[in-house]
Amino acid sequence: MAQARPSMQELIGRRRRAGFVGRSGERAAFRENLELPPEDERHRFLFHVHGNAGVGKTFLIRELEQTARERGALTAYVDESAGSVPEAMAAICGQLARQGHRLKKLEEALAAHRERRHEAEAEVAALEPAPEGPSPLTTTAVRLGMAGVGALIPGAGALVGAVDAGQLAEGAARLRARLSARFRSQEDVQLVLSPERVLTPKLLDGLSDATASVPWLVLFFDTYERTGPFLDSWLHELMTTDRYGALPADVIVVTAGQRPFDTARWGGFADFMTDVPLGPFTEAEARGLLADRGVVAEPVVTEVLRLTGGLPVLVSTLAETRPADPDDVGDPSATAVERFLKWEPDPLRRAVALACALPRRLDADVFRAVVECEEDEAEALYDWLRGMPFVSERGDRVQYHDVVRAPMLRLQHGRSPRGWTERHERLAETFEGWREEREAGLDDPWADERWRELRLAEAYHRLCAGEQAALPAVLGGLVRAFQRGDEEARRWAEMLVQAGADTRTEAVSHWGRDLLQALQDSTAADALLLLIDRAALDPESQAIAHVVRGNAFRARDDYERALTEYDRAVALDPESARTYVGRAVTRVLLQDFEGAIADLDHALVRDPDNAGNLTLRGDYHRRIGHYDAALRDLDRAIELAPALPAAWATRGATYHALARYDHALADVNRALEIDPDFVWGLVRRARLLRSRGDRERQLADLDRAVALDPEAPWVLCERGDALSAVGREEEALADYRKAVALDPDYPSVYASRGALHCKHGRDEEALADLDHALSLAPDYPWALVHRSHAHRRRCAYGKALADVYRAVELDPEGPWALGHKIQTDIAVGRLDQARADLERFVSLGGDPRWARHTSAVVHLLSGRLEEALAEADSAATRCAVHLRLRNWSLAREAAEQWRATDEYLGLLHLAVAVSGAEGTAAAHFLWTRLAGSARHPDALPERRARWLVEATTSAAVQDWPRLDAVLPLGPADYSALATLTDCLAVLLRSPGMDRGGLAPRLTRVTAARDAMRARYAR
Repeated sequence: MAQARPSMQELIGRRRRAGFVGRSGERAAFRENLELPPEDERHRFLFHVHGNAGVGKTFLIRELEQTARERGALTAYVDESAGSVPEAMAAICGQLARQGHRLKKLEEALAAHRERRHEAEAEVAALEPAPEGPSPLTTTAVRLGMAGVGALIPGAGALVGAVDAGQLAEGAARLRARLSARFRSQEDVQLVLSPERVLTPKLLDGLSDATASVPWLVLFFDTYERTGPFLDSWLHELMTTDRYGALPADVIVVTAGQRPFDTARWGGFADFMTDVPLGPFTEAEARGLLADRGVVAEPVVTEVLRLTGGLPVLVSTLAETRPADPDDVGDPSATAVERFLKWEPDPLRRAVALACALPRRLDADVFRAVVECEEDEAEALYDWLRGMPFVSERGDRVQYHDVVRAPMLRLQHGRSPRGWTERHERLAETFEGWREEREAGLDDPWADERWRELRLAEAYHRLCAGEQAALPAVLGGLVRAFQRGDEEARRWAEMLVQAGADTRTEAVSHWGRDLLQALQDSTAADALLLLIDRAALDPESQAIAHVVRGNAFRARDDYERALTEYDRAVALDPESARTYVGRAVTRVLLQDFEGAIADLDHALVRDPDNAGNLTLRGDYHRRIGHYDAALRDLDRAIELAPALPAAWATRGATYHALARYDHALADVNRALEIDPDFVWGLVRRARLLRSRGDRERQLADLDRAVALDPEAPWVLCERGDALSAVGREEEALADYRKAVALDPDYPSVYASRGALHCKHGRDEEALADLDHALSLAPDYPWALVHRSHAHRRRCAYGKALADVYRAVELDPEGPWALGHKIQTDIAVGRLDQARADLERFVSLGGDPRWARHTSAVVHLLSGRLEEALAEADSAATRCAVHLRLRNWSLAREAAEQWRATDEYLGLLHLAVAVSGAEGTAAAHFLWTRLAGSARHPDALPERRARWLVEATTSAAVQDWPRLDAVLPLGPADYSALATLTDCLAVLLRSPGMDRGGLAPRLTRVTAARDAMRARYAR
């Protein structure tokens, strides 16, 4: 079979490479590196080529690419046509596929990334919230905003405040949960929020497969001054860490840009990289290139060297013309363009080359808009232009080298200012027409990448045409670009710099430079402030700028400044529904639910059928106990958007709060039918199953949630809590450790781990974790209550009271914190306060049975024995009352019943009752048994019970030295001292007791009890 003839592109490439001269040292170093195995310490994994524009960086790395291929390597080339890490991976994927090595998993993931990104952008206006902690509406918008998507929602922010402060700082960790309501899996969520984390491991897998059959794989990243801002940190992690997996050792990376590598990032890795600085050609290299083109006459060579300064692109361009006389070498100081086109005899081609310098980038469509000629002629001219040495390929487009384009623009602007204006106006109108065509059918044009490109090109040509209203309009467009993220805003700022330079309009360049500097040195919020303060923005644009600043401040947890920005936006544009939504979300972070609901009222007046906003308002109503209002909003949201999982799940949470468990379970099940991978829905159902006592299914749902989102700290913490509740302590601690590793500033995990330590009596570890949780979230009632409990166990009652009172102050409508306050008040003898709080506890929905039991205890401790007996619901309380009343038979009967639930405390009170009735000798066998248990901590692990048993037993057997040693070791809380006082008082009057030995000791215990109550009376 006849061998296929080479294509035109291949022939052109061969001729160019055949004529490549110079850079011999750089090429030799690269060739030698290909001869060294990766294990050789001399082998380098990274080459960085850098130098000013025009020094031939692209030519060099293209030559290195061919060198690598000649040695059997696979290669891929990426330049600024890639605008993000996923686009760079797509370029690599496509080029390797054309060399016969498809990265199938990466191809599929990239396709999914594009699809998910499109879905997120298309549906972002309908985002809905989710309950319990940061809502998906809020958190999605923040993270999508970081990825350049979520800025479509000016009202979105960092997180939504939790219903209980235990969730206050969970927002950042819950960002993924929102998008789980949209997509099939958490990997889809990651593909939108942080695509590198999903795509990069698949790239590495593909590269590993590809390198199995080739000696080398070389990745070339050109124009690194433009791609480095988003590629550099990714590339650094790829090569120096195992975050994404293993990079094959036979991969070599070559980067090329105008600046040297960032030493702060790469300085410590000099032993595996080669720095390749490029300057102008040496005289020998320039002479070699000229000689290769047949330019050898010394006067001509001397003139070329003088005029070009050895800049490779100029030497190459002039060499292509093969001048035979020094007069044929144009003077670049007079007209640089003549240097590039002087020897092109065809006036049409010369005109085409000049005209095509006007657009920043060219493709066939733009070429036809610039050059008016017949179709067949246009195709030939475009092919000719693409072959010029100052034109380089950039994906599907081409662009002029800056060194060449700039003088061409200056020539045209100076030669015919009116013609310059007319041509730019035509181009602006062309891009405007294409943009309007693209806009048809788009809900939000700014979410469409192609539309944004056309809008940017139109803006550039409006500026170049010098239209009077161009700059204010472009600055207004730049404000909207900020909604797409810093990357898009940076493109607009760079365009301003270029337009100002191309038109010699300093005001335009100044705007671009200042904005780029602000984006580099500070934040988008500061860059926007420049626009607000200095640009003549229309009110709508000013409002958008304030909203984007508000979003940025909220993402940084600066809620007050965020509110200020939203207030300004509302004043400028009171009809923007999304501004009210943004302010509502921020108000919730400050626990201002009423204010947030009022803002959502405004938003829904302007957009009444927005199911997402209805769900959000319903969620806020639920959080403050307005359950009827919540159900009205959620019913309407479901009616408008029956496929909205978060609306169903939020209504399920509302039913859960109303203890309507069947309705709650039906709604949450419906949410999970719509989206089986809805992580928040799984967690919500797990909580519901916990309320129903179904721990097995609760853990099954949480296991599924962790499998879907294994790096979500809040999900791990939730499962850790469930594991702790069923006694699986080590597994719970493992989940907590992983959550801490993922987010060291996540307060809930420290609080949960502290509570677990406290549960097992590890008070020191408990306090360390709870202190840390409260350092991160000072107003966290759940953590405050558990720290209060730990302090109480350590007899630090002042600290215990301070924590639990603060918890109730923060959560005045919650019975849980109030119940712990009642217990703490009892512990210090604040009995009247405890009794008063018990009535409120029940009114808030607290357990009435617990309240009745505790009320009986308070009556007992207060000496109101009849009231205590009337409310007593436990054998322990009845026994204590009967001992006080000296009803020995009833006390003994109650003590026997008590033993069924607490063997040793029941036995202790039985011994006291027997001693009171018949004397300590009659109860000798009981006291002997108790004395044995007191000597074995395993029999009585609870400290308070062990102290009561040991102290009372020592008194009963009249072991005064032992009693004196035991008394100071007690928990010293009022209830324990009161119980011991009652027991010793019975023994004092028991037949056979040494009253002289016991009386002074009873006096000491009674005094300690009364001192405790007096100390904390206020």
